[in-house]
Amino acid sequence: MMSVSSENNSVPRLVIKKVLAKLQKEGEGAVVRNGITEIDQKLLDPFVLLVEFSFSLSAGFPDHPHRGFESVTYMLQGGIIHKDPKGHKGTIQAGDVQWMTAGRGIIHSEFPEEEVNTGLQLWINLPSTDKMIEPKYKELSSSDIPRAEENGVEVKVIAGDSMGIKSPVYTRTPTMFLDFTLKPGSQTHQDVPESWTAFAYIIEGDEGVFGCLKSSAISAHHVVVFGPGDLVSVWNKSTSRLLRFLLIAGEPIGEPVVQCGPFVMNSQAEIDMAFDDYQNAKNGFEMAKC
Repeated sequence: MMSVSSENNSVPRLVIKKVLAKLQKEGEGAVVRNGITEIDQKLLDPFVLLVEFSFSLSAGFPDHPHRGFESVTYMLQGGIIHKDPKGHKGTIQAGDVQWMTAGRGIIHSEFPEEEVNTGLQLWINLPSTDKMIEPKYKELSSSDIPRAEENGVEVKVIAGDSMGIKSPVYTRTPTMFLDFTLKPGSQTHQDVPESWTAFAYIIEGDEGVFGCLKSSAISAHHVVVFGPGDLVSVWNKSTSRLLRFLLIAGEPIGEPVVQCGPFVMNSQAEIDMAFDDYQNAKNGFEMAKC
């Protein structure tokens, strides 16, 4: 069991919603599971989108723009070759993370490296004051991600802190991003700031119990949304299978959200401006091919 010093005085976060991310095709050679859609954006502020993706060598995403948010790409298998017109290029391998701040504008391409490539991408909103900041990248190789293990529980600390380990990643929107693996019969109890939104996404396993020991088990590919409180508890009730899930939490922004394709802004007028800027190669999109 993972101990938490404040556990006895904490308020447990119970499950208020669970959503199965259904498998669907997206173009040639790609399948995705959409874990967060526009319906859930208000409930899950500051999170805008969560996608589990899998695509083959025949798939890929040519140059495309982004503005107004941060994206986190976490590879589970294979790799993605990432490139932008300003010369930034690299490969995100299995276990690696790319934390990209789109800010005022990024144009990039993403193509598979191997025959089978799977991962997750999370979009985190930026407050209006940060939507037009200069873009930047933060990349962590698997070996650079801090991790800890105790009593059958392993955690990789991509953002935030857990088990006394803190991530080196600075996030514009205060965020926790933890990758937990629980051996059969183990449990974990993680502090989460009371004012933050929190949810889990189950990568592997079919007998995870979240929030309360008496709750029903939830299987892989579900988004599990937690209600108010400051402690998330999870049990792996399986006697033979691992339970692996992401625990993601963040400070709500509380501003209007308008998303249209690759842009996340506060109003339709700002969305229209983003499309105009991209089409005319200006205000952050100077490298766009007209």
